[in-house]
Amino acid sequence: MKPAKIDTTNYRDHLSNVTQTGKRIWIYPRIVAGQFYKLRTYFSWLLLGLLLGLPWVEVDGHPIFLFNVLERRFIFFGVTFFPQDFHLVAIGLLTFIVFIILFTVIFGRVWCGWACPQTIFMEMLFRKVEILIEGDHNAQRRLDTQPWTTEKIWKKTLKHFIFVVLSFLIANVFLAYLIGKKALLAVIFDNPLNHLVGLFSIIIFTAVFYFVFARFRELVCIVVCPYGRLQGVMLDKKSIVVAYDFIRGEIRGKHQTATEKEVALAKNEPVHGSCIDCKICVQVCPTGIDIRNGTQLECIGCTACIDACDEVMDKIEEPRGLIRYASVEGIEQKKKLKFSGRIAAYSLVLVALLGILGFLLITRNMVETTILRAPGLTYQESKDGTVSNLYNVQVLNKSYQKIPVQFHLKGNNGQIKMIGKSLMVQSGEVAESSFFIILPTKSLKESSVKLEIEVISEGKIIDVVKTKFLGPIQD
Repeated sequence: MKPAKIDTTNYRDHLSNVTQTGKRIWIYPRIVAGQFYKLRTYFSWLLLGLLLGLPWVEVDGHPIFLFNVLERRFIFFGVTFFPQDFHLVAIGLLTFIVFIILFTVIFGRVWCGWACPQTIFMEMLFRKVEILIEGDHNAQRRLDTQPWTTEKIWKKTLKHFIFVVLSFLIANVFLAYLIGKKALLAVIFDNPLNHLVGLFSIIIFTAVFYFVFARFRELVCIVVCPYGRLQGVMLDKKSIVVAYDFIRGEIRGKHQTATEKEVALAKNEPVHGSCIDCKICVQVCPTGIDIRNGTQLECIGCTACIDACDEVMDKIEEPRGLIRYASVEGIEQKKKLKFSGRIAAYSLVLVALLGILGFLLITRNMVETTILRAPGLTYQESKDGTVSNLYNVQVLNKSYQKIPVQFHLKGNNGQIKMIGKSLMVQSGEVAESSFFIILPTKSLKESSVKLEIEVISEGKIIDVVKTKFLGPIQD
């Protein structure tokens, strides 16, 4: 028996959601509630709970997550980051990018189908509302093509009203991530005239989310999302993706029993594969592609085609897995999916990167001190045989408690004389002051001496800062 050849006559040569004239094809995905769909549903409800609930969780009176771009203040897992922590942010972004690349190389576009907020909100929230009101994919298609009857008007009105309400709620949650829970509640319950910027932001975000989930839909994944556009250069034949087993599935055609296949072989006629060309895998795809054409840009790895195909295989009494999680190499060489050395190596790299970032976060100093000599001034000599330099100091408190700060000259017989009162640094703020460093003139061996200043709070050294002291050279 000769191996079946792949039928390429029907391979796509244009976008799946656009006609030959460039007009958009509206997609009505069929819903098949298979095992993967159920798992995705449970996982999505968990993620929805986290996405919608995290902005309201606080640690010591501060949000657990905050992305305040305007004030350049960011909180991750209750830890506040300031512009002074840019190096940590840069390392974190680099780690995240490498993580995404390596994760995609190994596991394909799993993120898009299982955890992306766009997919979760669209498929597990807005799509369910649409089905509940308008019916399944066939009912939706009929409703859109029929005249504007009373039924169509009230169904469309109800659906879009709920869409606007959901978009409004999502917009509020999104704004809570940007400005915090307290600021959002002030926008909601205070006089709107006192918060015109916040009110305007909610209106804009509501309009954007409504447009995305009511009209733009799969185009976000196909056109806008940079990750979706880049996945083609990240995948290789060993990447685990949602794939069609073309060796087992071809040649497509009417289902043949074992006896019918033997008769076809005896007559030298084509022997059909497991794919009966029912096209249900195409009907369930939320981006409208035919997974049998191979891995494509539009595939978000949602596993809808796996559930649909498994259901068909059960009906025709064929083994499941014609469409499954697999690599192209695994299909070609008929290898089962397993945890290979390649996957283990990449996973170790990911764990190492996350470990480095975690170590930097754990050892991160909660106080950052900047000490600079006062500009435009040189040293001052006194009659008592000492030399002084004037310094300006800034102390940033990254913690959630106010802290008193004193300064001590390390390993030197000099002293520090504050100008004004001792510093009390409030939470999340920068305190400024000035002080003199006074050294005996005889102790100066060079015109520039390196010094270390200990920053002390409640008897503990919380930071050590290096600076330079200028003075006359002694003979």
